[in-house]
Amino acid sequence: MMMRMSSLFVRTLREDPADAEVPSHRLLVRAGYIRRAAPGIYTWLPLGLRVLRRIEAIIREEMDGIGAQELSFPALLPKEPYEATGRWVDYGDGIFRLQDRKGNDYLLGPTHEEMFTLVVKDLYNSYKDLPLSIYQIQTKYRDEARPRAGLLRGREFVMKDSYSFDVDDAGLDASYQKHRDAYIRIFDRLGFEYVIVKATAGAMGGSKSEEFLARADVGEDTYVRCTHCDYAANVEAVQVRTPVPVPYEDVPAAHAEQTPDTPTIDSLVDHLNAAFPREDRPWAAGDTLKNVLVVLKHPDGTREPLAIGLPGDREVDQKRLEGQLEPIEVEAMDEAELKKHPALVKGYIGPGALGEKSASEIRYLVDPRVVEGTRWVTGADVAGSHVLDLVAGRDFTPDGTIEAADVRDGDACPSCDEGSLESARGIEMGHIFQLGRKYADALDLRVLDENGKLVTVTMGSYGIGPSRAVAAIAEGTLDESGLCWPRNVAPADVHVIAAGKAPEIFAAAEKIASDLDAAGVQVLYDDRAGKVSPGVKFKDAELIGVPTIVVVGRDLAETGTVELKDRRSGEKENVAADTVVAHLVSLVRS
Repeated sequence: MMMRMSSLFVRTLREDPADAEVPSHRLLVRAGYIRRAAPGIYTWLPLGLRVLRRIEAIIREEMDGIGAQELSFPALLPKEPYEATGRWVDYGDGIFRLQDRKGNDYLLGPTHEEMFTLVVKDLYNSYKDLPLSIYQIQTKYRDEARPRAGLLRGREFVMKDSYSFDVDDAGLDASYQKHRDAYIRIFDRLGFEYVIVKATAGAMGGSKSEEFLARADVGEDTYVRCTHCDYAANVEAVQVRTPVPVPYEDVPAAHAEQTPDTPTIDSLVDHLNAAFPREDRPWAAGDTLKNVLVVLKHPDGTREPLAIGLPGDREVDQKRLEGQLEPIEVEAMDEAELKKHPALVKGYIGPGALGEKSASEIRYLVDPRVVEGTRWVTGADVAGSHVLDLVAGRDFTPDGTIEAADVRDGDACPSCDEGSLESARGIEMGHIFQLGRKYADALDLRVLDENGKLVTVTMGSYGIGPSRAVAAIAEGTLDESGLCWPRNVAPADVHVIAAGKAPEIFAAAEKIASDLDAAGVQVLYDDRAGKVSPGVKFKDAELIGVPTIVVVGRDLAETGTVELKDRRSGEKENVAADTVVAHLVSLVRS
């Protein structure tokens, strides 16, 4: 059905909304696609809903194509299944909780692993029923602490989540690959540049995990790619190549030295080069072992101090650290917390005061580069003093390792010997996991195998954010004038403009729009008359971003032609009015 600007429920804006942080948010509001209802919550207006539904249709086609079946769970969910898997507590403040009039606990669904698992348990009990893939496209709810960037990080959002159920790991591998291939087809059709990167499983659990990221400077995710091989990973999932242990038989015994007024790495390095110069080269920040103190906030409310040891030329990456510990939250240790541990001397903390067997009883995890035999300068746990020639494995033993140091351009590739890493930013558009048996174990999802033995089902999880895709596609295709939708997802194929006041112009534009509509082409027709000038109509067309703009104006009387403009390239051509419908039908269908 043709849309007419004279009656379409839309209001374009010339000014940017005050709360818009990224271009897609700004333009989606200005062009009349969405309106803010509350922080992180948006109303979908007719144009925006058409784009969202077209994205959902592409997803459905590809999911149905691999044999997945669609269902729909409620958004209001009971507490008990989430309590059984531990996520009622693990989610902490990240979910919306509520009670009914009888005091029973519920939540608004943030994700539906438990519900998928239980419905299969309810209906299937034999290996003959598997493999199975089922999915839904449904609104989810998460109580984001800092909703931002419009549709990119909201409290209410649309999600396609699908799950595979197999009797063994080989079946899971096959299901995972089928979903991965379907995702590639989906993102190829959505019309923006994307990359597939290794990712962490986080609170979802499971083993193999990959993200599909839309390339975007405004993206919250940082990923790295190798300059030589095909390695690509979200920085949270990068695993530092562990160095080989270093012989240390000839290293002098560790010795404490006076290093007054050196509470920072830079001041310590300057002092070392002045007071204890090396023969081979100057001291550098990477020769020091920095110990960073944080507090872990567990979902059940308990707080745990943690010390992280890493080379002094590195910083702790908060997001990377939280990615290793999710769903635990991390905050820096403040002065009040530090005073609870008198063995710790601020600015001079060393491994001697750390570890679960130390006086402080603070768990001590180190960067993977801190291997046996490596030699460090670090705090002596006394103000104004550092220890030199402290050897890992000889003089101290940490409680374990953790991937928390920042990843930098030029770092060695973890996968090959020749390449180095380079970083870019992206928007997470899809995430696929091999969940394994975590949820099946928790909820006792078992079937009889071919030998009549009960076995636990193994699962895969596969998510795509259709509402986030609207913003990601907009972000990847917009220009200085407005939105530029790919034809696969645009709210219409053709935007017809009646550019003038003469009745014959409106009559010709009406006929072109009607004939296109009859031919199955989706049309947005700007039939506004009166005080709406051609200039306003042109600006609105650029802002709204339909792929092909047809201007019926003065050329009609002078040459019998209308102007066609490609919104993305800006290329224009004049086509005879009596052949333009056939021309456009061919263009759209090609």
